[in-house]
Amino acid sequence: MSRAPGTDTQAPAPHLADTHDLIRVHGARENNLKDVSIEIPKRRLTVFTGVSGSGKSSLVFDTIAAESQRLINETYSAFVQGFMPTLARPEVDVLDGLTTVIAVDQQRMGGDPRSTVGTATDANAMLRSRLGTPHIGPPGAFAFNVPSVRASGAITVERGTKKAVKATYSRTGGMCPRCEGRGSVSDLDLTQLYDDSKSLSEGALTVPGYKPGGWNFRLYSGSGFFDVDKPIGKYTKRELHDFLHREPTRMKIEGINMTYEGLIPRVQKSMLAKDREAMQPHIREFVDRAVTFTTCPECDGTRLSAAARSSKIQGISIADACAMQISDLAAWVRGLTEPSVAPLLTTLQHTLESFVEIGLGYLALDRPSGTLSGGEAQRVKMIRHLGSSLTDVTYVFDEPTIGLHPHDVQRMNDLLLRLRDKGNTVLVVEHKPETIAIADHVVDLGPGAGTAGGSVCYEGTVEGLRGGGTVTGRHLDDRAALKETVRKPTGRLPIRGATTHNLQGVDVDLPLGVLCVVTGVAGSGKSSLVHGSLPGQSEAAGGGVVSVDQSPIRGSRRSNPATYTGLLDPIRKAFAKANGVKPALFSANSEGACPTCNGAGVIYTDLAMMAGVATTCEECDGKRFDASVLEYHLGGRDISEVLAMSVTEAEEFFGAGEARTPAAHKVLERLADVGLGYLTLGQPLTTLSGGERQRLKLATHMAEKGGVYVLDEPTAGLHLADVEQLLGLLDRLVDSGKSVIVVEHHQAVMAHADWIVDLGPGAGHDGGRIVFEGTPADLVAARSTLTGEHLAAYVGS
Repeated sequence: MSRAPGTDTQAPAPHLADTHDLIRVHGARENNLKDVSIEIPKRRLTVFTGVSGSGKSSLVFDTIAAESQRLINETYSAFVQGFMPTLARPEVDVLDGLTTVIAVDQQRMGGDPRSTVGTATDANAMLRSRLGTPHIGPPGAFAFNVPSVRASGAITVERGTKKAVKATYSRTGGMCPRCEGRGSVSDLDLTQLYDDSKSLSEGALTVPGYKPGGWNFRLYSGSGFFDVDKPIGKYTKRELHDFLHREPTRMKIEGINMTYEGLIPRVQKSMLAKDREAMQPHIREFVDRAVTFTTCPECDGTRLSAAARSSKIQGISIADACAMQISDLAAWVRGLTEPSVAPLLTTLQHTLESFVEIGLGYLALDRPSGTLSGGEAQRVKMIRHLGSSLTDVTYVFDEPTIGLHPHDVQRMNDLLLRLRDKGNTVLVVEHKPETIAIADHVVDLGPGAGTAGGSVCYEGTVEGLRGGGTVTGRHLDDRAALKETVRKPTGRLPIRGATTHNLQGVDVDLPLGVLCVVTGVAGSGKSSLVHGSLPGQSEAAGGGVVSVDQSPIRGSRRSNPATYTGLLDPIRKAFAKANGVKPALFSANSEGACPTCNGAGVIYTDLAMMAGVATTCEECDGKRFDASVLEYHLGGRDISEVLAMSVTEAEEFFGAGEARTPAAHKVLERLADVGLGYLTLGQPLTTLSGGERQRLKLATHMAEKGGVYVLDEPTAGLHLADVEQLLGLLDRLVDSGKSVIVVEHHQAVMAHADWIVDLGPGAGHDGGRIVFEGTPADLVAARSTLTGEHLAAYVGS
């Protein structure tokens, strides 16, 4: 029925489904969160800020993302759940309005030797086209993870009959048979495996874990293939072959069925097949000493078989394509026109252009994924989401601007906004003011770190944050001024003809005795220059080079700041001396451990196909030590009370009085120096944020007698308010006679430098050259580089 002109038209009532526009969190208590209750708008960009350790990751990753993942896992069958990681329910009263969460964190990508940028993003799979000439087979023939197989044998064709037919199976793969798709081959230095002047019974084997008395030793001494009392150097040809190369042989040794195998294949399987970073320190030291890795001579490091390399498109093989800089590869793919694979080419082109768009055009597809930095790994993971058709998803990012030059931050901001504009909820943990500025909604946690944090200090718009009076709000518009006077160098560290990675024969003199900052866009060659050229310059550096890079700290849930820094040793000795007992009693990983939880403080219960549960040990009440150990005191405190102290509190405790321990006090001073005064000594390393871990590493290295300190982006994970403290620390290092070289993008550190070396002008093969050397003031005045333009804008010149 039609309405008369001028009559009111009633707006349709909102649909009930449209009212679910918030993610509600009530009573979050994960880690240091103190009953946090917030409401996060959906389909908006929300940035979480706050000082390091204030609880941002605990709220976003350990509460919201963790519960979403747990609920998704519960939708699978019990059988499937049995193969998935068990996730405990986060400590929170109510989580309402959750959507599927995709967490894009800074965990480095797997260090598997066959994992590359191309395999991790499926770009390699799309390159394995049928267009190449000569035609060598299906796409698998171009895959370096697929070996060529040929087998034949008799198979039964009918159940219950004895009729058999001979069948042949073959598969053409692209794997290089020599290096098995790794691109490099390893050679063992036999002098590092054994001393041929000794016999086995005299301890000739020098491989870790092969000492006389152990199982590995008994395997060789009891095999009967050679005389255990004869020096290895006097073995016959047959004995030496059995000792070093014999194929796996089942036999009985000391009455036990065992598999004997030559020493070389056994060491290769047990040690060389592992990721180097995952090895225990003493095993890694042995591998570094005994093994030399060289480029595979058969495939020249391409990982591919000769057949795979022989097939080409317009003169380019798949090996050539994967070795190209991605920005060049994208241009080459744009020039290909073949209607039969048009959809595939379109998808491949989109993927490659996403690399360029996200600032990773300088990478190559054959770059091992384990060599990417945390920031690069996070951006590579982003690529698969940029073209996704999914909407109403919650994307969670952990400091996506880490490792980005100011020039690239705007590009990252555009990508975050694009994900939001597709109808997704985007949650970002971030410190950079440029990214905080684009937020629709800001949640500021604090007011401090550790036990002093865990509360919501502000929730609302960016403008409201500026006037909100919180630590973040007060520092949001901070701008460091250029130094009026700069220090004079006490010497020079010459680098000549540097060609690591993309460096183009760089000659540069890095000044000593000052704060020198090396900068440039991501991929311009900063880390290649510093980490590739400085090690080994001990004489010129006057005491050696101490490098604090971004490699992650490896530690179990039993590791904590006290064990990592070596602080626990003097503390244990002080307790032992005061009470007249053994130091081992004061270790939760040794004799003093609670017998019920073995010193873990919690009991982990594996509930098979359901989520495992960690409960506080009732015997020790989470203190980790046997009750008898807690009767011993130092300065009126037992060992568990000392480990529960914050660094600041412990510094005072061990600085004077009955508990005075100079060795412990020195370590605690260094921890306070790098801004970790709020950490508790016994806090598990697995609960520390990225920024906290890097500063913990810096505090540990500060004890080393180095003349030159090389720091790789020390502001990573640092709040605006903490940058000032870091600059003070760098100044103290220089004033104490050290030389400090910092690879950094943060404008405040550039402005504070005595000398700047700027690389560029671009990334990859467009970089690798020195585009500026001089003082920050000269860089701002010249504005001849991208860094100069951004630094000038930052200091307001």
